[in-house]
Amino acid sequence: MRIPDFELERYLNALEFSATHYVCGSDVEGYRLDELLALASTEERTQFEKLSLGYTTAPGMDALRDEIGKLYTTASREHVLTFAGAEEAIFILMNVLLSADDHAVVVWPAYQSLHEVARATGASVSLVELHESAAWKLDVEALRSAVTAKTRLIVINFPHNPTGATLDRASFDAVVEIARDAGAYLLSDEVYRFSEHDERDRLPAVADVYERGISLGVMSKSFALAGLRIGWLVSNDTALLERCASFKDYVSICNSAPSEVLSLIALRNREKVIARSLEIIRANLVVLDEFFTRWEGTFAWVKPRAGTIAFPSINTHMPIDKIARSLVEQEGVVILPASRFGHPGANFRIGFGRRTLPTALAAFEKGATRLGLRTGG
Repeated sequence: MRIPDFELERYLNALEFSATHYVCGSDVEGYRLDELLALASTEERTQFEKLSLGYTTAPGMDALRDEIGKLYTTASREHVLTFAGAEEAIFILMNVLLSADDHAVVVWPAYQSLHEVARATGASVSLVELHESAAWKLDVEALRSAVTAKTRLIVINFPHNPTGATLDRASFDAVVEIARDAGAYLLSDEVYRFSEHDERDRLPAVADVYERGISLGVMSKSFALAGLRIGWLVSNDTALLERCASFKDYVSICNSAPSEVLSLIALRNREKVIARSLEIIRANLVVLDEFFTRWEGTFAWVKPRAGTIAFPSINTHMPIDKIARSLVEQEGVVILPASRFGHPGANFRIGFGRRTLPTALAAFEKGATRLGLRTGG
């Protein structure tokens, strides 16, 4: 396999842990271990403290898979397969499903592995672009037109990274029917599910409504536990999950035992965990609304409807990559320019899942003022 460098991860790896202000993180501020254990029952706390640090069962511990299944309306344990993060799940699924004779359709911009791993299998890939001018809404007819007789996989990602956009229910249903008509699998990257800013915007899980639907989930985003590295696939196609499980034997083999127990604790307390995430998100959205009002004419955004990220644009002749480089060098502020998604626009990803956002945004404003970015200023 030959695969390009993961531009987003290479960029963030070089800056995330050394910069003062990380303004583009895609996760919710992580729980401290003591905070999470405070949610545990006495039995769960004992289970964690007495845990044997040996190998775990390859599909994931039964209790964890049972709890993940409760996030869906049609899933039970046999419909759930866990992984060392969502990234491993994507890598394995693409390699199991696709070959050189296949075609995949992927909504874009997107997390790079959703299209590059597909290409690395030898499959051809068509990208269906979302446009800022259309408020990042999916053009369902463009997706339909991209499907061919060889299309084996369609990939969607809503709530969307990097824009925070969602699908309306009619568009969601249309996508499912497009996949069904093509006889294609439909992978739905749902890692931001449960972080809808208005719960009424929450879509069904694809695995619950389509026989070839595959839902991707993870503890990293809405559940604020990125450090646990626990992700999963849910599907009614148990034969497909078994093929993925066999491939996993060549990758991680099994998950971290402490991570599985801690994930179980979080999922059993998911209402409290999600409420904490939404409290942080909603408070930061107020701060961002005020920022974009102050900088109207210079920065513009389509206000996200879900998740912890947005993809604003800047009205300037200065390249966004130059701006990003100056911000990190002079103010210690990290934003994620659109180029790291392969996107040509003057956009950048901003994250608002951490309580440090107001301080980080003040440093961002200082840098923007220093660069003379304000329109007319």
